[in-house]
Amino acid sequence: MAEPSNKSEPGFSLIQLLPNVLTITAICAGMSAIRFGVQENYMLAVQLIIAAGILDAMDGRIARLLGSCSKIGAELDSLADFLNFGVAPSLTLYFWALQDIRGLGWISVLIFAICCVMRLARFNVGNKSDGEDHDSAYFEGVPSPAGALLVMLPIYVSFTFADAPVLPGIVICTYMILVGLLLISRIPTWSFKMTRISRGNVKFFLIGVAIIGAALLTFAWITLIALCLGYIGMVIWAGIDKKRPSGR
Repeated sequence: MAEPSNKSEPGFSLIQLLPNVLTITAICAGMSAIRFGVQENYMLAVQLIIAAGILDAMDGRIARLLGSCSKIGAELDSLADFLNFGVAPSLTLYFWALQDIRGLGWISVLIFAICCVMRLARFNVGNKSDGEDHDSAYFEGVPSPAGALLVMLPIYVSFTFADAPVLPGIVICTYMILVGLLLISRIPTWSFKMTRISRGNVKFFLIGVAIIGAALLTFAWITLIALCLGYIGMVIWAGIDKKRPSGR
């Protein structure tokens, strides 16, 4: 009769838990953004949402580098994305400019949040399915972090031009709904994860990253406006490039 094994399951090192720590920190940032939105501290709320986006960009990559990817980590990341990119930005916009038109304003918040969760669900199902042929160079629809960045564009404009009047609530509602529909659309958008930089262009890429980082620290809101407009241009170009015949 075999002796019972005294070996216990191996635990996790602290470094392996780092991706989940970053995800939890991003959730705290998203929840805090909602709190500061309620308190009318909109600048800090937007900054926390952007910080959550940076953490979201880091956690998955660090998990793959450390070999600590897990199913619970993936589900946690998806739930964090819904909070940080679907709920927090739309609520911040609502508290900022849409409370005077509560009915229509709240409907636009609900539409954007539902579009975000549908976008995440479609992405998760696509990742788990093996039988479909996915073009890894493209996403279908605008990713949720980019959608959160885009939907807050009216706030960036307001922060940049302090003396300019805020856009009418109906315009902001329409814009929020349009961005939400972009999330669930079939429009092809470039997957930056699959973009490769040639050896000869690496130095120029790094210089460009440094310039954008310095611009964000110095002229944050103007830079965010430029990034949003640039991303919209990229979406349009990707749609044209995707439909262009390959010439073969």
